[in-house]
Amino acid sequence: MPILPALAIQFQGLFPNSDHGRERARWFILTLQAILLPITASRTSNLLRTIATLFGVVIGEAKYYTFMASVKLPWTRIWAVLWRAIPDPLTDGRLLVVLDDSINPKTGTKVFACQRSFDHAAKTNQSAFPWAQTIVTVGLLKVIHGRWCCLPLAFAFYLRKATLALRCVRIRGRALTFETKFTQAVRLIQSFAGIFARAPIPGSPTAGSATTACSSPCAKRSAPVPICSRVCA
Repeated sequence: MPILPALAIQFQGLFPNSDHGRERARWFILTLQAILLPITASRTSNLLRTIATLFGVVIGEAKYYTFMASVKLPWTRIWAVLWRAIPDPLTDGRLLVVLDDSINPKTGTKVFACQRSFDHAAKTNQSAFPWAQTIVTVGLLKVIHGRWCCLPLAFAFYLRKATLALRCVRIRGRALTFETKFTQAVRLIQSFAGIFARAPIPGSPTAGSATTACSSPCAKRSAPVPICSRVCA
């Protein structure tokens, strides 16, 4: 992909210009390359082995795990670079976005943002309340190769009010406060709306009851966001 070298240069510029920052920038690019290889599963242990085997860079396991879990990675600026790199993101002059929430079951007891979450799509042999992360995702709807596709643009971890009441969850020393899923969705939309400041942004929550819940916070924006209750095939 010809866009990757250009993105790599931009990504490297987002890290501090110090020995530590340049080292982290190199690890970040190597991790992206390992993820993009079709033979690699996107699990931290597999990525570490791939970096050592294919690229010849040996990184200590503890250091790499700490790097992957770091909250100091410049994700906000990284996402902005990726959003600007999307070729022709508009459809009929508008930026079509879809909102969705999903759960990501985990087995570890110390995984960030895990809680007992209700899974309405659980099968009969699955728990209806798995130990999982709940993720709110905003994606770009775009026709690619003749088919509608959803390109994830941003996401947030949703924590129930009861979960936050039971324990204090902190990021970089700041205690998290409760936000509804739709408040999070509006915040995510606002984060990339500045990149596409001139484009109208119709939104489509995938839940049928989402329109009312999402309309109120969206109405507070200076630029209104038209909302459809569901994407119809």
